Amino acid sequence: MHKPDHAELPKRFEAELAGMGPADLQELLGRLVGSVGGAETVERTRPSRRRERRADVVTFRVRIDLAGTKPPLWRRLELASDMHLDELHDVLQIAFGWTDSHLHQFSASNSQYDPDTERYLTPSDIEEGEEGTPESEVRVDEVLAEVGDELFYAYDFGDGWQHTVRLEAVLPREDGEPRAICTAGRRPGPPEDCGGVSGYELFSAATDPTHPDHSEARAEIARVYGSDVELDGFTPTPFAVDEINTLLAGLPTQSTALLPEPLADLVRAVRDTQEQIRLRTLISDTAPDATIDAGTAARMVRPYTWLLDRVGDDGITLTGAGYLPPVHVEAAVAELGLADEWIGKHNREVQTLPVLHLRGSAQKMGLLRKHRGKLLLTTRGRRLRTDPVGLWWHVAERAPLASRDRCETQAGLILVIAVAAGVTDDLDAVIARTLNAIGWTRGDGRPLTGYDAGYAAWGTRTLLRRLDALTGGSYRREERPTPHGITFARAALRIWP
Repeated sequence: MHKPDHAELPKRFEAELAGMGPADLQELLGRLVGSVGGAETVERTRPSRRRERRADVVTFRVRIDLAGTKPPLWRRLELASDMHLDELHDVLQIAFGWTDSHLHQFSASNSQYDPDTERYLTPSDIEEGEEGTPESEVRVDEVLAEVGDELFYAYDFGDGWQHTVRLEAVLPREDGEPRAICTAGRRPGPPEDCGGVSGYELFSAATDPTHPDHSEARAEIARVYGSDVELDGFTPTPFAVDEINTLLAGLPTQSTALLPEPLADLVRAVRDTQEQIRLRTLISDTAPDATIDAGTAARMVRPYTWLLDRVGDDGITLTGAGYLPPVHVEAAVAELGLADEWIGKHNREVQTLPVLHLRGSAQKMGLLRKHRGKLLLTTRGRRLRTDPVGLWWHVAERAPLASRDRCETQAGLILVIAVAAGVTDDLDAVIARTLNAIGWTRGDGRPLTGYDAGYAAWGTRTLLRRLDALTGGSYRREERPTPHGITFARAALRIWP
């Protein structure tokens, strides 16, 4: 075989390139990039770092250090080994005084910069369409198994807070022990948006008159931020075991992985840690009641039974605009006692919203349908017409009624949660507080008011009132869940599709 003249190869290659068009060059580049040493590149699959879950539940003693701090800023915690990572996220936020105002991520690896790092998806990652394992499906005992194992938790990718969770001991667990408890720690927690470790050290010195660098730190802050900068918002959170444990005690006992998907989605959407804890506490107070007696069921679903009977086997011919004729609207108002709920003559459905909602919700729940200008019973509506318990469960399975507006759907679900938990406070305030924590605002950017929240939950509130699940006070104020309304709402939460 003729031995190539290597000195001539660059010239020959240059000549070949000169004779190629754009398409030929692109193809050649692709071949060069897609092959190394004559072999096609193969994407390397990273091995999973998750281990088998423990058969028993023990207590993990862990120490969490905030990287780069000197002297070290750390917390020691005792955790239930079956805790999920989304639960641990809440625990770490409380332990370090964070406000859950930024993105975070858990990762398992031999070190923070290991190329084989396995990262677990947050709710925002899932919304962005990223593939992988959600943190809500990963238990602590899958990533920490032996003493010395480490788990990494990053928070606020701008300031770059890196937490190392190291397993120090595996201890026996007694019944009734807290899911998480803080036993020790050192140094105050950093304020949000202080500029990372360097900013934390600077503001720590500037806000502590006893610090040896206090004067120099204040001078540096004045130089960088101006002499009139307010330091109150940058004061580190004092470390106090009792205060941390009081907040940890308010955490619910279940992971979002154990919740029905609509509830889990709602919890993940709440951005404020304290509001998320409050919401999860409400949910944990909604133990399902799987029984409903026939008499109570019949009384609650009477408006729907009445409507199904009114439509009957022959159906109702609708007006040219597609509404119930006046005679049926007037009958509904009179026989269902709706006169006090709405003003007007109560003879036009489009101007009598309680009747309009009753008929519209029956259609959404698959009990009625429109066909060639008539309102007709569906097969399901015909069957449930004489089965009040079956109709009660059918309505519960579809409450709250979903809306094309995501804010309205979430508002309705929050209302059902509050009713299921037996909340007797201002329900609109509860809804508004949670919606604001999710990130909803008014059109002008201001926070939602109770009135705004009540408007968003109008469809679900009307359904609950129709079933006598809510009663008392005016239509929007001083409402209280009824005992059978609590039972209905709890059934709705556990089986909502």
